[in-house]
Amino acid sequence: MTEHKPAGRPIRVGPTPPTTLEIMSAPARRGRPRTAGQLRCDRCGTMVAKIRVRWPDGAICGPCFTLGVRTRGACSNCGEDRLLPGRDPDGHPLCRDCAGISTNMTCKECGAEAERYGAGNCIRCVLRHDLTVLLKPNDPPDLRLRRLIEILATSARPESIHTWMRGNAANQILTMLGSRELTLEHASFDALPHSAAVEHLRDILTHHHMLPLQPDKSLANFERWLGERLTQLADRPTVQQPIEQFARWHHLKRLRSPKPGRNMITACLTARQEITEAGKFLTWLNDTHNITADQLRQQHVDEYLADGPSTKKHIRNFLHWLSRSQSRRRRVTTSYRKAITTPLITQDQRVELVANCLTFQQVALSTRVAALIFLLWAQPLNKISQLTSAAINTRPDGMRVTLGETESDVPTLIAGSIWNHISARGNQQTTNTGTNLLFPGYRAGQPIHPVTLAQRFHTLGIDTQRVRNTTLRDLTHQLDPRSLADLLGYSPRIIALHAARAATPMSDYITLKRENQRNLD
Repeated sequence: MTEHKPAGRPIRVGPTPPTTLEIMSAPARRGRPRTAGQLRCDRCGTMVAKIRVRWPDGAICGPCFTLGVRTRGACSNCGEDRLLPGRDPDGHPLCRDCAGISTNMTCKECGAEAERYGAGNCIRCVLRHDLTVLLKPNDPPDLRLRRLIEILATSARPESIHTWMRGNAANQILTMLGSRELTLEHASFDALPHSAAVEHLRDILTHHHMLPLQPDKSLANFERWLGERLTQLADRPTVQQPIEQFARWHHLKRLRSPKPGRNMITACLTARQEITEAGKFLTWLNDTHNITADQLRQQHVDEYLADGPSTKKHIRNFLHWLSRSQSRRRRVTTSYRKAITTPLITQDQRVELVANCLTFQQVALSTRVAALIFLLWAQPLNKISQLTSAAINTRPDGMRVTLGETESDVPTLIAGSIWNHISARGNQQTTNTGTNLLFPGYRAGQPIHPVTLAQRFHTLGIDTQRVRNTTLRDLTHQLDPRSLADLLGYSPRIIALHAARAATPMSDYITLKRENQRNLD
C-alpha cells in the first residue's frame, strides 16, 4: 500500500506518483509579512508591533482593521445591508451601530459608509479627484477621458487602481494624457518606451472601447519582441542578418497571413522559440568553428545536436529555410524530435486528480475548473485559456460544453463547479469587467496565459503531458476516432496517433489519413 505523504501541496504525478493528499494546508497570508511585536490583536490573535484601533471587541491590528472596513453585507444582528467592521463574541460580522463602534466611517464628499482616506473622503472620491487632476477631462472637454475616470473610480477594487496610478510610470502616462501630449491612438502608445504600465493602460482603453481593437495582440507583442531580439544581436552582424531574414520572410509572413482556426498565442510562441534556437546555433557556429551560415555543412549540424537539450531540434525549420533561400546544393537538415516513450498515469491517479479539483478549496476555483476541463477532455492549455462563456451551454436537461464541432455532456458532479465559476469569474474586480472570457487574465480583455495555467495546475499535482496522454488514450477507447476528433476539436492525425498507441480498432483510419493529407496539401 502506498504511504500517504504529510499534509501540504500535492506533488506532481511522475514516474512514481504519490497518493493524492486528502488534506491541504491553508495558503499563506498574502501581502507584506507581518512585523512581530509585543502587542496582541484580540481579533486574530497575532502578536504585532502596532495596534491600529481599539474597538468594543478589543485591540485591532492593521490587517484586521482593513478587512473590517472593506467588508459589506447583511449585519448578523439587525440584518441591514451595511459596512460590517464589528464582530460579535462568536465572530459574526456586525455593523457599526450594533458593534458600538464610534470610528467615523462616513465619506465627507459622497456620504457613503466606507473606509476614509485623504481629507475624510472614501477611496472612490479620492480616486476620482486625483484622476481628474491628472487627466483634465474638461480642459478641453474629452468624453473618453471622463468615461475612463468613471470606469476606474467605480471598479470593484479601487484600492488597486489607486496603488497603480501612484507608480512613477503610470503617473507619467496619465499626466501625458491630461496634457494631451499622448493622444488616444495606438500609434501614440506604440511610440512610447515599452513598459507594463503602458500596455496595462492600453489594454484598459481597448477593452472599454476607447481605443480600437488591435488586429492581434499576440502578433504585436511578437513584433516588439523581434525588434528587441535583433537589437541584442547587433554586435554579431553575421548572426543578426540571417536571423532577421528568417524571422521576417518566414515567420512574420506566415503570422500576418490569416488562417482560420490558428491559435496566435501558440504560433507566436513557436516562432519565438525557433528564432531563439536558430540564434544560439549560429552563435555556436561562429564561436566554435569561426564560420557563418553560408559555410554551414551537415557535419556541423550533427555535431551541434550530438549533445545538449532537446530544444536544439527546433533549428529544423531554420535549416530548411536556409537551404531553400540560398538554393544550396548541399541540403542540411535534422529530423523531427520523436518522443522515445509516451509517459502516462494510471486511471486511478487520474480519478484522484479529479478529486483534487473538487475538494481542494484552498486552490482558486478558476484553476480547478480549468483543470477539470483538461482532465476530462484533454484540451490544450492554449485552447483552454481562449475559451469563452459561449462554450458552456446550460439547459434544463443538463450542461454541455462545445470544444469542437459537436457538444459534449458535462458530468453532473462537476457542472456545479463550472456554474459557480461562470457566476463569479476572477480577475474582474478592477478593469477586466464585462469580459466573456471563461478564464480572464490580469490584463484587461486578455485571457490567462497558458504558461500561467500550467504553473497553477502543479498546485493540484497535475503533470500536463502525462495527464493529456492518459486522457486521450482513455477517450479513444470510448469513441471512434472520427467522432472524437469532432468532439474535442483535435486534428484527425493526432487522434489517429493516440488511437494507434491505445491499440484501438480504427475502421475509418484510411479516411481520416486522407482527410489530414488534404488539409496539409
